[in-house]
Amino acid sequence: MNIFSVFTLFGGLAFFLYGMNIMSNGLEKMTGGKLERTLKKMTKSPIRSLLLGAGITIAIQSSSAMTVMLVGFVNSGIMELGQTIGIIMGSNIGTTLTAWILSLAGIQSDNFIIQLLNPEAFSPIVALIGIILMMTAKSTKKKDIGNIMLGFSILMFGMNLMSDAVSPLADMPEFAKILVAFTNPLLGVAAGTIFTGIIQSSAASVGILQALSLTGGITYGMAMPIIMGQNIGTCVTAIISSIGVNKNAKRVAGVHIYFNLIGTIICLAVFYLVSAFIQLDFVNEAISPVGIAAVHSIFNIVTTIMLLPFSKQLEKLAKFTIRDKDTHEKYTFLDERLLATPSVAIAECKESTIKMALLTQDTLNKSINLLTNYDQKVVEEIIEQEQAIDDYEDKLGTYLVKLSSKELSDEDSQAVSRILHMLGDFERIGDHALNLSRVATELHDKEIMFSNGAKKETEVITSALKEIMELTVEVVKHNDVELAKKIEPLEEVIDYLKSEIKKSHIRRLKEGQCTIEQGFIFSDLLTNYERISDHCSNIAVCTIQVSESSFETHEYLQGIKSEAFGAFSKNYHDFMEKYTI
Repeated sequence: MNIFSVFTLFGGLAFFLYGMNIMSNGLEKMTGGKLERTLKKMTKSPIRSLLLGAGITIAIQSSSAMTVMLVGFVNSGIMELGQTIGIIMGSNIGTTLTAWILSLAGIQSDNFIIQLLNPEAFSPIVALIGIILMMTAKSTKKKDIGNIMLGFSILMFGMNLMSDAVSPLADMPEFAKILVAFTNPLLGVAAGTIFTGIIQSSAASVGILQALSLTGGITYGMAMPIIMGQNIGTCVTAIISSIGVNKNAKRVAGVHIYFNLIGTIICLAVFYLVSAFIQLDFVNEAISPVGIAAVHSIFNIVTTIMLLPFSKQLEKLAKFTIRDKDTHEKYTFLDERLLATPSVAIAECKESTIKMALLTQDTLNKSINLLTNYDQKVVEEIIEQEQAIDDYEDKLGTYLVKLSSKELSDEDSQAVSRILHMLGDFERIGDHALNLSRVATELHDKEIMFSNGAKKETEVITSALKEIMELTVEVVKHNDVELAKKIEPLEEVIDYLKSEIKKSHIRRLKEGQCTIEQGFIFSDLLTNYERISDHCSNIAVCTIQVSESSFETHEYLQGIKSEAFGAFSKNYHDFMEKYTI
């Protein structure tokens, strides 16, 4: 083995890591918001968490990404520490699939069908299909599939390079002498931990070990401690991701470390205790890539079986190690660690947008109720809630701008566009709700009351306003395009009501039923109502236009209003009958 073999080894490692990254990103994009929604279904059942953790890790082929997500979720207050323990255990099992895929590289046979199982035989075909999809496919989903296929092929190419680079070691006496040192299990654990910690990929370090095993110089006795050390080394990613997070999020990394550390100590202790009394012949036999994959899986499954019943104790151990200095835990709004998995980050942005919409609706309802039932405490609540709505717009907008720079699927890109377009409208509705509270305060302080006619008209337009706001929130919740199409007709009805109510008010002024001062306040009230309905219309039109990949709002509105007997016309007449003055 010469210097060029070393270059080839590191080059193979680079290809391996790059291929793994491409494949993981492609898989994560294809899962979209499903991944986040699956995590939302977490229950207190450890078995359910375990299975979901394994399933999601298999789906995205990255236990590191899974761990970073968990740290981000706990830091944001989305999940509790106890919910992550089963997922961490399942993630450790799920990540062993990579080793099984890599073990196929050792398959040798004269049978054509069996030869096809060797990635060296079929990965060039997979790469060809992948690049064709990437270059010719129009849909993002097909391009993502092409990315996954190409990433897999690059990964396997890197694996082959590493195998070729280390194959001369089989004939080197110096290599055999170095391997003797790894008969010491503690040295094996340390080597596995340090190397995996440096490259931050247990899949890559297991892959290198599998490549070395093809030389025939690695025994089961040497490999087992190294594999256990690799599981400890993969915790480095969790440690790094926990920098700058709250105590509870740091404990996620603590649980991950304790799980692998305790598992390693117990498994090694039991193995060497048994081997002291029983002759285990396989210990000195050369291990194959399949054997490494088997040991990797068995270790994680056995450790999980042992520690799953003690999930609460693991949680207590993490809390004992990382203690609270105060009882108040601060959570981060939309943790930036979630940007590593854009579909999850977008799903959380959707949840935050729904919270913003509900908060805006609640603020508006409180302001409307103030008009007939004034309460100074409610005014103060409205002021606080309006500030919270402003914070939502600022933080969500900043986060979405960062998110838009990531590689997103078509569906995720639409979601980002939709949310960015509607944030300003919700913020403005919050402003108008605050204006309404000021109208209510002026009515209360000046002891002004509207005439009976004005009260009845206000009740009608208020009911229409509440309905349009309710429809808007439902549209945001479910991204319901059909429901969104009902909002513009209702907005037109509110505009008509405002116009008619103003005419009635002028008539009452002439008849002496209302005063000029009442008129100014009444005009402010109607103006805010109209502006709120306008912003609801903007949100609805945005939802429709984003779904159609078009932002020609003016042309869209002109088009639907020109329909003589279409859906717009029908909805308009239905609302006109419902809200009459």
